Amino acid sequence: MNDLLAALSSIVGEANVLRSTEQCAPYLNDWRGRYHGRCLAVVKPASTAQVAAVVKACAAASVPIVPQGGNTGHCGGATPDASGAEVVVALGRMNHIREVDVGNSTITVEAGCTLAAVQDAAEAAGRLFPLSLAAEGSCQIGGNLSTNAGGVHVLRYGTARELVLGLEVVLADGEVWSSLRGLRKDNTGYDLKQLFLGAEGTLGLITAAVLKLFPAPRSRSLAWVALPDPVAAVQLLGDIRAAAGERLSAFELISRQTLELVLAHCEGARDPLDQPSPWYALIELADSAEGAELGPIFENVLGAAIEMELASDAVIALSASQIEALWALRENAAEAQKREGVSIKHDISVPVSRIPDFLERAGEALAAAFPGIRIIAFGHVGDGNLHYNCFGPVEAPSLIEQSEKVNRIVYDIVAALDGSISAEHGIGQLKRDELVRYKSPLEIELMRRIKKAFDPAGLMNPGKLL
Repeated sequence: MNDLLAALSSIVGEANVLRSTEQCAPYLNDWRGRYHGRCLAVVKPASTAQVAAVVKACAAASVPIVPQGGNTGHCGGATPDASGAEVVVALGRMNHIREVDVGNSTITVEAGCTLAAVQDAAEAAGRLFPLSLAAEGSCQIGGNLSTNAGGVHVLRYGTARELVLGLEVVLADGEVWSSLRGLRKDNTGYDLKQLFLGAEGTLGLITAAVLKLFPAPRSRSLAWVALPDPVAAVQLLGDIRAAAGERLSAFELISRQTLELVLAHCEGARDPLDQPSPWYALIELADSAEGAELGPIFENVLGAAIEMELASDAVIALSASQIEALWALRENAAEAQKREGVSIKHDISVPVSRIPDFLERAGEALAAAFPGIRIIAFGHVGDGNLHYNCFGPVEAPSLIEQSEKVNRIVYDIVAALDGSISAEHGIGQLKRDELVRYKSPLEIELMRRIKKAFDPAGLMNPGKLL
């Protein structure tokens, strides 16, 4: 190990090989505080060549590697295990925007760029990179791609997987596979990049990517709508989509319990409406045309919804500051939960039409099994993805010891509705065993074959996903 540490220091510089407990501490715990590990060292390369050399050195010493971006994940996918034998490769120094090709509407970025930095570079060029997450100021694009992140605009632009045209990846033996081409058509066999998107660093280490850009929105309108139930939300989604078409860029569903948690824990948060409602929708319209008439669309659709009692009240943001304040109520939901304590998290997806069924069935089953349970439900109803998180009663908020029973109730209902146990957060450590339960044996075997082909020694982020 001393020889390995010396080799790593010679590659990245001694100052970029962290060894002390104090130096390594920020890299050894997940964002939620659920997982804690140890490591041999934290290595911080500054280039693809350095990453390749680090991986070769670790492979030669048979030392496992844990890739880490902004460390904002919810499933423990970037946390080392407790052995202290793994090397954490932190990519934050690889933070260069390599190229913005306005004519091709693409941007080439390194894996350590924060999502916000990619968004800013696109905006400076008069374009939009549409991936948008609450953690965008600290999460890194390499992690976003490795977990196939979703966010609030999947409804219009798709997940991270659909925003990538090319990748650069360091493989498990240290070889560099580069396919940084901004092609929208490339029908030359297997689309290898798709194997690394959503693989959570278990097949290779993403170091750079070519991403799609879109016309920048010049007109935006946002509405906060009070709803009686999720059935009304799904119907309203259909109505606003029919009226707005592709200008509908986000449709978020938020329960009253979720809003109350945000109001309790987030300074400056205010209830947008005078009267409480069981559910709310946060709906965004956007257009690349300056001065596009979006307000009348909201007025017509929401006026009709109130007349039909699909909605009881609504407010439309009239300024950029009001848009920001309304979005903050949704984006602070994860932070509010963290301040409340450790919840049992679920990041599930079902067909949009089955969202009301899921919420009703899961809510009834959990309430019967755990009297007083608090369910914090919110998410991207426009694409069928709900964040469905469970706390115990106020006087005993932790249900972690009941995770297996809670998960079984939730995931069995998801499976019965032809859904998925992970929509955008990935598998990591949190859902590794659940994956085996809900994937077919053949699917698991095919995944293991792919893992074996790319990482025969099992050194790339071991214990995650599979």
